Amino acid sequence: MEAIIIAGKPAAGKTTVANIIAKRLHIKAIGGGDILKEMAVERGYKADGVEWWDTPEGIKFLQERMENPDFDAEADRRLIKKLEEGNIVVTSYTAAWISKKGFKVWLDGSEETRAERMHTRDKTNLLDSMKVVRIRDKDNFLVYKRMYNIEFGQDKKPFDIIIDTNAKTPEQIADIIIGEYNKKYKE
Repeated sequence: MEAIIIAGKPAAGKTTVANIIAKRLHIKAIGGGDILKEMAVERGYKADGVEWWDTPEGIKFLQERMENPDFDAEADRRLIKKLEEGNIVVTSYTAAWISKKGFKVWLDGSEETRAERMHTRDKTNLLDSMKVVRIRDKDNFLVYKRMYNIEFGQDKKPFDIIIDTNAKTPEQIADIIIGEYNKKYKE
């Protein structure tokens, strides 16, 4: 089975949807963020929990990453190796651009919807979640522009499908992805 790559801005629903797909297809799900967290732990951070990226420590690590592209380059090398093996759902900010393999999906969600998801998921103040979304959007754009000349969130050419997530449940999104994947690879 070809790998499925799911990308999108923070709190677009990537991990939730990837886990649903992995369960339905009986394959493994892994995220670029999981690999970066492993690397953060190697550097002494206490990177645990889905919401870690949205904490002051997670944002500090993001700023450190911006100063040292080796973090992301190493994470991408590790992730590409897993993608090449197939039979996996990967969430990644960059894999769709840097890998020739995989069925590539972009999950598109408004700032407001993503901040609401983050607020609900992390039990944070909605205004704080909106600030975090904006910071992460800006910082991710700068990191990947510098590293790979990717206009993250703007350049959607590598994707097989783009899904507006604003009014859809994760299950509906997973249904769409599996259906489109089957059309491309099973027919």
